[in-house]
Amino acid sequence: MTEYPAETKLMKGRRNKAVSLAENKIGYVLIAPFYMFLLVFVLIPIVVNLYLSFTNYDLNNADWVGWKNYRVLISDGFFHAALKNTFVYTFFTLLFTMGLGLMLALVLNRKLIGLLLLRMSFFMPHITSMVAVSMIWLWIYEPSHGLANSFLNLFGLKNIQWLFDKSWAMPSVIFMSVWKFVGYNMVIYLAGLQSIPKDLFEAASVDGAGPVRRFFGITLPMLAPVTFFLFITGLINNFNVFEQIQILTNGGPVNSTTTLVHQIYNRAFNDFQMGYAASLSMVLLAIITLITIANFKYGNQNHE
Repeated sequence: MTEYPAETKLMKGRRNKAVSLAENKIGYVLIAPFYMFLLVFVLIPIVVNLYLSFTNYDLNNADWVGWKNYRVLISDGFFHAALKNTFVYTFFTLLFTMGLGLMLALVLNRKLIGLLLLRMSFFMPHITSMVAVSMIWLWIYEPSHGLANSFLNLFGLKNIQWLFDKSWAMPSVIFMSVWKFVGYNMVIYLAGLQSIPKDLFEAASVDGAGPVRRFFGITLPMLAPVTFFLFITGLINNFNVFEQIQILTNGGPVNSTTTLVHQIYNRAFNDFQMGYAASLSMVLLAIITLITIANFKYGNQNHE
């Protein structure tokens, strides 16, 4: 009798796959809500938004205009300012939250008096509402009697118009954001530090490696996956900055703090240019997607 090994393997593979699907029905049922949520609240809105970006939708009409919104966007000064400010905000906020978060984690990953209180005090701003935090800092930055200028007056320095001077507005927003988010980075880095086997440090010490060499030779490489995670999530979150901008400066002065999401909000809900706002949001989505893909492709090569 003639045998057909290839066909037999194929039939067995299909049969095993059918059995696997039958045995895991309950698993597919359990994960179905997530995929329904993804479809209804993520994928469908993206497709609808893409369509609206080619129209002049203003809540009443949605006439097709093709690439007009994107051509206008290229020469839009507000878009250029928002794009630049978004990159500046993202770069410095990400740099300082990750750098200071790692430093705090290294300091608080040892036995100290009041260690739990210290960790909690740094993490509390992260779990506080952004609106509440922004209102507090709005008072701190108040030009006449705010806490920031009161502190400067102690050293005989003049008051600074923190949120009303285009040279100081963006640094002020960045400083507040770093204060709020650094605790989260600290906690994640702490978890990463505590997962590093102590045997590695003991072996390095026996070989004569000092603290600096152990940090660059063991700590940083072992924290690479944690750093990559914080970088990707921080990048996405910072590119979507809106609440603190809206509350502290409303994009001013002279558009020195306006960001992409702030411009999307203004065009959509103040000017009712929904189609143009949709094109702005598609540009933002494209930028975040490209940067994220690039980081997964090149930034994570040494972490696998």
